Amino acid sequence: MKTTLLGYPRIGNKRELKKACEAFWSDKIDETTLLKTANDIKTQNWLQQQALGIDLIPSNDFSFYDQILDACLTFGCIPKRYKTIDSNNFLELYFAMARGLQKDNIDVTAMEMTKWFDTNYHYIVPEFEKNQSFTFFSKKIIEEYKEALKLGIKTKPVLIGPVTFLLLGKEKESGFNRLDLLDNLLPVYFEILSELTRLDAEYIQFDEPCLALNLSEKERQDITSTYNQIHHKFPDLKIYLANYFDCYGENLETVLQLPVDTLHLDLVRCPLQLDDILESKNFNPNTKLALGLVDGRNIWKNNFEASLKIIEKASKKVSFENLWISASCSLLHTPYDLDLEINLQPEIKQWLAFAKQKLEEITTLKNLASPENESYLSLFEENKLANINRQRSKLIHNENVKERIANLKESDSLRKNAFSVRQTKQKNALNLPLYPTTTIGSFPQTKEVRSWRLKYKKGLLSQEAYDFLIAKEIEDSIRFQEEIGLDVLVHGEFERNDMVEYFGEKLNGFAFSDFGWVQSYGSRCVKPPILFGDVSRDKPMTVKWSEYAQSLTDIPVKGMLTGPVTILQWSFVRNDQPRATTCNQIALAIRDEVIDLENKGLKVIQIDEPAIREGLPLRKEDWNEYLNWAVKAFRISASGVQDDTQIHTHMCYSEFNDIISNIADMDADVITIETSRSEMELLDAFVNFKYPNEIGPGVYDIHSPRVPSLEEIEQLLLKAKNVLPKAHIWVNPDCGLKTRDWPETKSALKNLVKAAKKLRAQELTLV
Repeated sequence: MKTTLLGYPRIGNKRELKKACEAFWSDKIDETTLLKTANDIKTQNWLQQQALGIDLIPSNDFSFYDQILDACLTFGCIPKRYKTIDSNNFLELYFAMARGLQKDNIDVTAMEMTKWFDTNYHYIVPEFEKNQSFTFFSKKIIEEYKEALKLGIKTKPVLIGPVTFLLLGKEKESGFNRLDLLDNLLPVYFEILSELTRLDAEYIQFDEPCLALNLSEKERQDITSTYNQIHHKFPDLKIYLANYFDCYGENLETVLQLPVDTLHLDLVRCPLQLDDILESKNFNPNTKLALGLVDGRNIWKNNFEASLKIIEKASKKVSFENLWISASCSLLHTPYDLDLEINLQPEIKQWLAFAKQKLEEITTLKNLASPENESYLSLFEENKLANINRQRSKLIHNENVKERIANLKESDSLRKNAFSVRQTKQKNALNLPLYPTTTIGSFPQTKEVRSWRLKYKKGLLSQEAYDFLIAKEIEDSIRFQEEIGLDVLVHGEFERNDMVEYFGEKLNGFAFSDFGWVQSYGSRCVKPPILFGDVSRDKPMTVKWSEYAQSLTDIPVKGMLTGPVTILQWSFVRNDQPRATTCNQIALAIRDEVIDLENKGLKVIQIDEPAIREGLPLRKEDWNEYLNWAVKAFRISASGVQDDTQIHTHMCYSEFNDIISNIADMDADVITIETSRSEMELLDAFVNFKYPNEIGPGVYDIHSPRVPSLEEIEQLLLKAKNVLPKAHIWVNPDCGLKTRDWPETKSALKNLVKAAKKLRAQELTLV
């Protein structure tokens, strides 16, 4: 029995990569310094895994921005608009594809981003053309394998599987299916494998998480053909086939007949699949099984007793030599090291395991499964005691919350009247023009703003002094918005850190780490709250600054909240009760906040739910159960207000086609969505469905530093106008502006307002 991993976090213990990338982008460090930071992180990761007993360590799991973007460069899958960039300047090309580029005579937009399966990680979406060719362009996978070899570590290089790579992308022209490109793509894989085998690589990890989806027969045939071809050309190469985030499901019998050495199983998301495999007539007991027992997506301590029972079950059909112990998926989704946390409450800390501790758990499980390793029995008892303590802890349970959940009624999730009635009342109350303009909520968080918050947190700034600074920043932002002519204003969220962390800090049932950072996309890192117990709200969370902002102006100001599903999805959520129950607890807390905002004169309230689509189970047969409770939770949070109070929601980087009716069931008065990177393609779902409520299709990409021209915004608005009722269209950016700088923000918003006003003027001319 051996140990292995699918991947490891890559941002550094204290976000060293994030800081280096952002310094490089702003010309504060050179390429050599950036590369040294990257090499230091990779070296530290490899040596730590080796020191903690991981037998087969992955390489090529590091990335400056995103592993699928890396794959695009590896396979020479570079959209034509980047041909103006010198291909010898690799990092400029790489980051231009990720972030866009405005420099000298170059002005290119970034590639589209979307969620990585059902996680809060975002990947860059590959773009494909008919008859596209591929080349072995970036040699990163080879270079990293060699780097590890210099340390004396023979790694398992990680490749995204060819079928998954194609399925994750999109066709940029009609008349073909992206899987038609498989025969063009495979020769590049063969070239990569040839180079790796020349370097004496023994195992190659192929990530095919598409095997957790509902695949067509054609797609399964492509999987079979792919791995048969690889085996034919490289019969001695050991293929480690990794699926994660769910079972193999109906794809299992296809997978069991593939000529691969090892099958990886996510036994956290789908523990029952082990029985299906062991009982299948197609299972070859000589196939190695990698048991993904340690949770790669959450931070709760493993239950050794339960895991050992699974190992024992597997060992009855598979020899110990053919079993691997691993995490369920890459540890990319977990923080680095619990040992860094000195401020966590000890009782809660004993229930947790971050990436480093998960390495120790994997190794301990291997040793506990070997009868001769009695020295590890004390770790077993310690683990058992921690899990028992968690079950019995008084920190977790609140009888008042449980009673309120038990007393929920159907009417608690319904607005008083239908949207058509509410819309008329809201137009009278708000008196907004055609094509009303707004932003999504946050404004740039400058170094000064962040420093105030840090000083306040450390006790170096008094409450009075901190409040004075925040109030001044809010007033300045209100005056700027009034000056450029926005129609619905925001207070800017200068007092907030993260859109989920901020609320978690003010709710009971949450704990927080100091260094629990995980990558969301590129240099964007989030520190998810630890949702360990029953959730409740003792007092208002956002009313103070929202009420203050509204007192400064006669123009409507939006109250800004994060929705219950997003708080759930973007936290490390307790795994001892149904997620639906936890979500309803959060919904009731948000509902109380919404009512308080309305009572203080806020007539527009936004409840952001960017994670609704993300939480969707991977298999369609599981969708209805999730969508029923997720939509209901949002409605519980939003339905306590009067008809003339306008409820907004925001969603970004999601595909809506399959769930558009459920989005409509949320019954938000206005929904704002990301559409600029897809050039309004994501709007098609709303148009085809005839979405009944108002929509703000984002008209510029806030994840890129480039400033959109007036003409660009006009063109996107015209696309929206051609397919949506003009009385339903809002004009707004794709997402919040927290990560942008003020100069680019001001320029972009001025263009946005000008475009909306120009469109209004054209309507008046037509009249």
